[in-house]
Amino acid sequence: MTGFRVVLCLFLVMAGISSARADAPVPRNKLPIQIKSNELLTDSPAHTATFIGKVSAKQGDVTIYSDKLVIHYSPSDQDVDRVEAFGNVHIVQENRVGEGEHGVYESRTGKVTLDGNPKVVQGRDVITGNVITYFVDEQKSVVTSAPGKRVDAVIHPKDRDKDRDKDKSKDSGKNDPKP
Repeated sequence: MTGFRVVLCLFLVMAGISSARADAPVPRNKLPIQIKSNELLTDSPAHTATFIGKVSAKQGDVTIYSDKLVIHYSPSDQDVDRVEAFGNVHIVQENRVGEGEHGVYESRTGKVTLDGNPKVVQGRDVITGNVITYFVDEQKSVVTSAPGKRVDAVIHPKDRDKDRDKDKSKDSGKNDPKP
């Protein structure tokens, strides 16, 4: 029966039961986490729930895809502490995609850490390193290299000529005198 209560508590936490005002923005860590997988294993003494097979987990605008996902939750309040992803990890937020063999998402702080050949792509820009840490709410990142290796970043300049041409075409008929 204890296992059932743990699963029920986990799902209630993930359902995002909240008394937040409708007009106030809800902090990311208070949003529900929706998880889909082929299999779910719970371990009450370890305070974990393990999802296996074609896993997808979504909280707000962050989605994690992986082969296996382990949810670690607090024994005191049953809140999700962290989400750990293993195998073919892809983390998507808006136009950013992070990839690696292992990833950790800390729900309370909004911190994502990728390792195992990590790479982050945003548009045409690409960055690789040994460990990539991304702070979702602050939109900041830290990339570290392995000994004897370096961080590699390819950053493309914005195509300002195209932007200027778009602006000119928008403005082209505004100031022309009518015949």
